[in-house]
Amino acid sequence: MELIRTLPIVLAIASLAALGTPAAGQDAQDLSPNAYKTRIIDPKSPPMPFPPGRWARTPVLPIEFRSPDKMTEKDAEVEADGESSIRERVNFVGLEFNQGKWSYQQIVCPVFPRHVLLKFTRNNGRGDESVFTASIPRMGEGRVRIIPILRRGYSLFSPAPINALTISAFNHIRTEEHPTYPPDWLATGMCYAALAGAHPQISLIADSTEAEKFSTGVAATLEIPVEGGAVVKFLDVAARPQPMQWTMIFDKKGRLLKAEHTATRNTLPSGLPPTITDVHGTPLPPTVDVGGQSNP
Repeated sequence: MELIRTLPIVLAIASLAALGTPAAGQDAQDLSPNAYKTRIIDPKSPPMPFPPGRWARTPVLPIEFRSPDKMTEKDAEVEADGESSIRERVNFVGLEFNQGKWSYQQIVCPVFPRHVLLKFTRNNGRGDESVFTASIPRMGEGRVRIIPILRRGYSLFSPAPINALTISAFNHIRTEEHPTYPPDWLATGMCYAALAGAHPQISLIADSTEAEKFSTGVAATLEIPVEGGAVVKFLDVAARPQPMQWTMIFDKKGRLLKAEHTATRNTLPSGLPPTITDVHGTPLPPTVDVGGQSNP
């Protein structure tokens, strides 16, 4: 089925003579519908950078945070090889990587398998925390990038979640991935949040009555504008001190154009599945996929 319903367009092409007054003796059948040439234009779905896919039926963690001792040997080697480049870029923006004690975690992001993503933190006490994230391409296919988040408790530029530098780095990482299949929309949004400094945790639907007693996640939506592209939204209820609403706007080719990050007091009940809507907010069936194909 079509994601955005449109009607076939019939173009009627007639000569000027056919539009004028019939000449004397002209056969009336010349003005019949058969006298017009018609052409059918097939309706097209709007360009979509993400496939809606099927909704998960069991708890899912789109991203994972790993301590250094939990990293794979190969990932640890990539981190070690990229540390000098990270140090150079971090000191360039004044994050004082050579001072104090820094710790890091790996951000395991399923939509960025060609990169090792890291979150570095230096905590000198309440109100004095420095944070940045970094991406290191595997096999040298790309460049090391850093995203400054905090320097001694303050944003270096505008807040990282909405910063143009964060968006630019994210788009470059996605380009370096050269994906062979359309990425998952919710995982992509969650990975952006993690690279912007958040520590989001999300699962979709409890798979048993016992599991439903616990908070299992938040609702998420994928909106499909008429002109194409995508708007990804989700509520991060794990954020402190307040839940945070994330909104990301992508163009037809999947480039992130804008990100919004706002505090909210609204929390949603657990166990709600992500939803997919058209531009009017009308929910689309969960089995709809790209090109109007349905998953079995």
